[in-house]
Amino acid sequence: MIRLLRLAVLLLLPFIAANALAQPAPQGSEPYELVRALQAVQDGIANGDTAAHGNHISLVRQIGEKFLAADPAVWSNPQNGQAVVIYLLSGGAPQVVRKLPRDKMNVDERLFNGALAYVEGRQEEARELFKEIKPRTIPSGLGGQVALVQGALFARAEASLAIERLDDARLLLPGTLVEEAALRREILLVGQAEDFEKFEFLTLAYLRHYRNSIYAGDFWQRFSAGLTQSSLALDERRFARISALLEQIDRASRLKLYLVIARAAMVRGRLTVTRLAGERALTLSADASAERERAHFFRGASRVLADEYDGGLAELKALDRSKLPERDLPLLNATVQLALDVRKPFAGGSAAAADKPPATPARLDLASSTATLARAQKQLGELELLTKDRRP
Repeated sequence: MIRLLRLAVLLLLPFIAANALAQPAPQGSEPYELVRALQAVQDGIANGDTAAHGNHISLVRQIGEKFLAADPAVWSNPQNGQAVVIYLLSGGAPQVVRKLPRDKMNVDERLFNGALAYVEGRQEEARELFKEIKPRTIPSGLGGQVALVQGALFARAEASLAIERLDDARLLLPGTLVEEAALRREILLVGQAEDFEKFEFLTLAYLRHYRNSIYAGDFWQRFSAGLTQSSLALDERRFARISALLEQIDRASRLKLYLVIARAAMVRGRLTVTRLAGERALTLSADASAERERAHFFRGASRVLADEYDGGLAELKALDRSKLPERDLPLLNATVQLALDVRKPFAGGSAAAADKPPATPARLDLASSTATLARAQKQLGELELLTKDRRP
């Protein structure tokens, strides 16, 4: 029902926005009606309306002016008090709200003060005020906005609560900018929680409804972070499903992600995924490019350490080291040295002699290989940190 109402408003969006921007508020117009016009414009942003995006700031400012000019008596209507909270959480100016007749306003103190604290950057106070509010117990238009803010407030300290609230936001306001924003926030949290089924579900939901959103770029950045900060992409059994999701993003971003996945998989010993991601990167990279050399590196490493020793070692030796990033060189050196040590013949013995068991028990000198393995392990451990994307 909410989605149908929103759709009806969106059909009238050009007329609503133009009226809100260009015409003075008619006598008797209510603040909650102005906020509905604002929400309609925001829903246009979620659907890729660049004109709505450009007009949003002006509309917020003009609604604030109309709030200040409103008859103080209007604020006794609970719908108008709730509209002030929605206005704040939709980008409204706190300095405008602080000038409104607070003693006349019929609205929950926690909601009003929590919204002010949030938009003014008093995060701890906002968390305390909002924590016990159950979004599904208040009107959905307000509940969805509150749930979205709760998802932001608790993302770091209580990720499971944040995910629960973002689910509420999506369910309470489907087809709106609130749902679009909730999907953007939740995709990263679900990725960090290693919940692949939900990660895939949220990605497909975003593609289905908000592929053209003005903020789609932000979604894909969070998607990438959620994928690469976790082990979601390192299970070979779901690699095909990961690849299907990556097909939805641009070629350059896809190539970058496959290289990140290949490196993370190699560091963690997932050689099958290393090879699969390396081969995908090869098909996406340009001839003689740095990306092509890195793709060969990962594929070659997976081959030499698995079941194609000679071909893999040849691929590694053919690399143009000057095109590899400096952080990959120690990993390459360790891989090549480890591969060479695997095939190093026993000192002082022929191949024929090596086939015969020694007449007496012998102690093999593994000091050289052990030292090489220790160096490789140390380098791999240090380099693992580099695979983690620390973007906020």
